Amino acid sequence: MPIPLPLFLVLVTGTTRALGALGVAPLDDWRTALCCGLAALFLVTASGRLVPRVRADLVAMVPPRLPAPGLLVALTGALEALGAVGLLVPATSQVAAVCLALLLVVMTPANVWAARHGGRLGGRPITPLGRRLTEQALYLVACAAAAGLPA
Repeated sequence: MPIPLPLFLVLVTGTTRALGALGVAPLDDWRTALCCGLAALFLVTASGRLVPRVRADLVAMVPPRLPAPGLLVALTGALEALGAVGLLVPATSQVAAVCLALLLVVMTPANVWAARHGGRLGGRPITPLGRRLTEQALYLVACAAAAGLPA
């Protein structure tokens, strides 16, 4: 069973911060550790678009009123990957965090629609709506903190 994404975010962020505390100077602050954790999270979610079964489920999650669901899934994956890379570059990390937060907000209606219509991801039922919205809130707060904004 895969690690739940919120736990993955916490583990990568904590491990990165621990490395900083152990003397890896570039990782020796919480904002940098959080940027690393979020980058790992968004790279994992972006990479799902490359797995045929997951990609098909993501395409099916797009509400029918939106055009070109395959293109939208590819575009959001590319934006997640670009944002993840941007989080790792100090000069772009704040902008990347804000852009990823906006992307999360834009994608929320598709998650709500899929939860209400029995969506699947990787062949398994998607996360129930209440839990998914809680996770989205966690990711938004993490992006705000990574951007240096008050959460």
